[in-house]
Amino acid sequence: MRNHITGEHRARPRVLNICRRAFLAVGLAAASGAVLAQAYPDRPIKLIVPFSPGGSTDVIGRLVANALAEEVGQSVIVDNKGGAGSILGTDLGAKAPPNGYTLVITNGAAITTGPLLGQKIPYDPYRDFTHIMLLGTFPNGLIVRTNHPAKDFKEFVELARQAGGRYNYGSAGVGSAGFLTGEMLKQKAHMDMTHVPYKGTGPAMNDLLGGQLDAIFNNMAVASTQSKAGNVRILAVSGPKRVPAFPDVPTMNEVVPGTVGEAWFGVSAPAGTPAAVVDRLQAALGKVMANADFRSKLAEQGLTPIGAPQAEFVKFLHDEDRKWAPIIKAANIKLD
Repeated sequence: MRNHITGEHRARPRVLNICRRAFLAVGLAAASGAVLAQAYPDRPIKLIVPFSPGGSTDVIGRLVANALAEEVGQSVIVDNKGGAGSILGTDLGAKAPPNGYTLVITNGAAITTGPLLGQKIPYDPYRDFTHIMLLGTFPNGLIVRTNHPAKDFKEFVELARQAGGRYNYGSAGVGSAGFLTGEMLKQKAHMDMTHVPYKGTGPAMNDLLGGQLDAIFNNMAVASTQSKAGNVRILAVSGPKRVPAFPDVPTMNEVVPGTVGEAWFGVSAPAGTPAAVVDRLQAALGKVMANADFRSKLAEQGLTPIGAPQAEFVKFLHDEDRKWAPIIKAANIKLD
């Protein structure tokens, strides 16, 4: 009697072999990932700070580097690569080998608002990075001289409306968080103000104190110092919540709904960085951000600590795009 074997029966062993090989490959990948995570890092890590030494971003980068080094058991070396409004250093981070040994401090000018403003960037803000953790946000303070007629933010808005564009405000330059927040305020409050751009907030502060400006947007660390010295009044903060150090100062959003504008900083790696390495870094940074002393040090620099992991970080970036795109379009703002 002949044994008839159908095509279906002949195919079964081949399918089973393919499945076994697939399961084996998955198992080997998982095992190699676990080994990689255990071995990483076995040499120093470089953290690119895309700004010159000495500024608040540099200080934050060094705080992160020192704290991360303690968690991973390897040195984390800060590499300042300022230039092109942080684009230069961010690009170096995007094009580094994706092995977990080069990280970069990312920020809005390089990832979100910069591209929306027409800034030419040599990388894709999403496809070319693995965004590991959002460190926090930088709310600005809207500050005036102590002899300014506006005694609070509500009165400032009313006086600015009446001035019909004669009020002016300074910022660290076109494209800065302070500038964009000012443009948002103008649109949301239905008022006009003249923007005066500076190369940094230091010169803007000098002109505010000298009487050339009605107001400036400046980070809360600087605003706090000047306020305690009796030089300025902080009328409002641009973040979504009041700042604990100034509980009586309202948010702009409380008076002009929808007005929330902040800078932000995060830690990112090149796209293609192995998942096991990303998990290791995310866990280490999570421990760093959970440390009360470390959060206090960030707050001293004006940063509101957040510590959002990868998925939340990416959602935050998309939310930033959706928030700023209509503001920038309505004001027809373009970087030269």
